[in-house]
Amino acid sequence: MTLIATDSLTKRYANGVAALSELTVGVEPGIIGLVGANGAGKSTLIKILLGLLPPTAGTVRVLGLDPATDTEQIRARVGYMPEHDCLPPDLVASEFVTHMARISGLPKTAARERASEALRHVGLYEERYRQIGGYSTGMKQRVKLAQALAHDPDLLLLDEPTNGLDPAGRDAMLSLIHRIGTEFGISVVVCSHLLGEVERICDSLIAIDGGKLLRADRISAMTESIDVLVVEVAEGADELAARLAELGLTVRRDGAIIQVPLTDQENYDVILGAVAELDLPLHSLDQRRHRVAELFASGARQPGLAEPATAQPATAQPSTAQPGAPSAAQPSAEEASHVG
Repeated sequence: MTLIATDSLTKRYANGVAALSELTVGVEPGIIGLVGANGAGKSTLIKILLGLLPPTAGTVRVLGLDPATDTEQIRARVGYMPEHDCLPPDLVASEFVTHMARISGLPKTAARERASEALRHVGLYEERYRQIGGYSTGMKQRVKLAQALAHDPDLLLLDEPTNGLDPAGRDAMLSLIHRIGTEFGISVVVCSHLLGEVERICDSLIAIDGGKLLRADRISAMTESIDVLVVEVAEGADELAARLAELGLTVRRDGAIIQVPLTDQENYDVILGAVAELDLPLHSLDQRRHRVAELFASGARQPGLAEPATAQPATAQPSTAQPGAPSAAQPSAEEASHVG
């Protein structure tokens, strides 16, 4: 079943700004990353999917429902974690999550039970009777996730779920999202401007820039291996690079990383022999893979997008977007540290 389908979806605001422009994409079940720079149109798309904003033109369906007319059904089947801090500080977590479950259509007793279960899943069961105002940023993010889960939705829409978290908190949140998507049987759309996070946990990716579709495809298709060997040693990188050059290999440096074109399978043996000869501690020797950020930074449309894409779980038709990478494709040092 298609989770989300848009056809020439367009949203223009009163000031003439086009937040979305003829966006056509189909989303299949799984963990899907919705990426783009800040201002690319991600949050606008989510608000349209929830029925909070009407589109200017085009059509949209969520779980086969029209957000403009089937708002109650969508509320009952879709969980939403907003980007901004919008939690009532004077309520205890259990009361708030129970209230949100009731808004989604659950009766009182079921809402209370589901709230306790949701708070248990996100690791806040022991803290469920504390006022939210006394929670840390990480705990508040988990409360927002719990209220999105409380009514047992078919689809979660998570808008920047790692906002404000330190590296350890981000790791924990990403692991929790991955567990929900793989063990709970709930499809998840993760809206983020951090490509490294999406690359870690998502099955597929939808990239938009300036409200237009750049690419929709499986993560695996965007991170294919390339014919380059990557060598990393704990020390002696300069000596190793010089020795490999003496042995006739083309060597490229990227900081402490040495890259050698894989022109022949014997290159593996040559590199290992040079490492042993120089008695260097070898950390890794592997074939290099593309990273999602690199694909967008290249500014080139990828093969297979000249016609409507058929990759699963995300499919897309070509957009009229000018070639160019979203600013989010340039990962920060912190983001790069999260890329597996």
